[in-house]
Amino acid sequence: MATALRNSQMTEAEWEARQQLAACYRVFDMLGWSEMIYNHITLKVPGEEGAFLINPFGLHFSEVKASNLVKIDIDGNKLDDSPYPVNRAGFVQHALFHRHLPDAHCIAHTHTTAGMAVASVEGGLRPTNFYACNFAGQIAYHDFEGVTVRDEEGERLLAHLGDKRVMLLRNHGILVMGRTVPEAFIKHWSLQRACEIQIATASMGAPITVPDEVVAVHQRDLHMAQVPGGPGAADFAAMVRLVDRTDKSWRE
Repeated sequence: MATALRNSQMTEAEWEARQQLAACYRVFDMLGWSEMIYNHITLKVPGEEGAFLINPFGLHFSEVKASNLVKIDIDGNKLDDSPYPVNRAGFVQHALFHRHLPDAHCIAHTHTTAGMAVASVEGGLRPTNFYACNFAGQIAYHDFEGVTVRDEEGERLLAHLGDKRVMLLRNHGILVMGRTVPEAFIKHWSLQRACEIQIATASMGAPITVPDEVVAVHQRDLHMAQVPGGPGAADFAAMVRLVDRTDKSWRE
C-alpha cells in the first residue's frame, strides 16, 4: 500500500517529508512524550503552498507511519483520501502558524508533565540550569483560554508569539517551531530537559539564577558545541537509529 501510495499520488519530496515526520512521531513516543491519541507534530509539504501533514486522529504516536499521515490545507480540508479524521484542536493552532509564519515548517505541541508543570507556575522557565539558559529571552507565553478549537484565539496567539519560535502555553504545555524537523525536535528536547531539571531543582531548595551576562556568553558560544549539519540534525539521526532497532514500521 505504501509503495502504491508513494508512486501514484505524491512526489519524492513529499514521501521523504512523510518519512521524516513519521520518524519524529516515533522518536517522541520513544522519549515518553506521547499523550494518548492527542498532541501533534506537523510539517509543511515541500513544493505545495498551504499544504501540511498531521497525525491521523485516533492513532497513538507509536502507530504513525509515513503512509497514514493526513495531508490537509490551511483551511482544514483533506488533500488525500485518508480514512482518518483530523483533531480540530491540533489543526486550528498549527494551521494558524503555518499560514502566517513562512519559517515555521515543522511545529510540535505536547503535554509532557514537565512542560505543563513549568507552564503552570508564575515566572515560567527560569535561567537556573544549562538548558534553561539556552532559552532565556527566547520564550513567548500565552495565557490559557481553554482547548484551542476557536479561530478567534489565533490573533492573540500570533501577537504573543511575536518574533519568537518557542512558546509555553500557560497551564497547557510546550509549543516549538523549526525550519526543519530536526530543529523542532532539538528545541523540544532541550526545552523538555530544561523543564525537568527546573522541577528537580525546585524540590531541593532555592535555585541559583544564572546572571544575565553569563547567559549571554552561553548563548553566544552554544554553536561551538554542536555537530555540523544543521540544528538538531545529528541528534535527530541518532534517535531515529534507536527507533529503528526495535521498529521500522514508521517507514511504510
